[in-house]
Amino acid sequence: MSFRGLHKFYVSVTQVDYNQTKGRIEISSRIFIDDLEKVLDKKYNQKLNLATRQESSKAKELIAQYVTEKMSVLVNHKEKKLIFLGSEYEDDVLICYLKVDYSEKITTFDLYNSLLTEFFSEQQNIVHTNINKVKKSFLLTLSDKTAHIEY
Repeated sequence: MSFRGLHKFYVSVTQVDYNQTKGRIEISSRIFIDDLEKVLDKKYNQKLNLATRQESSKAKELIAQYVTEKMSVLVNHKEKKLIFLGSEYEDDVLICYLKVDYSEKITTFDLYNSLLTEFFSEQQNIVHTNINKVKKSFLLTLSDKTAHIEY
């Protein structure tokens, strides 16, 4: 059986949960390590060796810089600071944890997510939200990078 010519599937999954009790919007993004590494190596012109014993000491810093550059949040039409909390490896995926400090009523929410789209035109960024007890899902692509919700 030959697998030549199979097309690789480029995808990330982001979960957004509004935790009003804790006064924050919690965001986690799951990104395939090999895809992220290709993008970071090209963008920063460095070999990072993600998830290996030889991982660059700059890897965590560059991951945080990249993710916060490629994602942004508007709450009630106002841009909010996205805070990178950290990341961890799980099998072949890097999970990035972020938050936005916010405790007021949310009437509109926008998430811009262009992760990996600058190098993989086929990249699909799936976004699941749970805000105000309303669950929604979005498929973001190179041509449509923003999820918009009104409550």
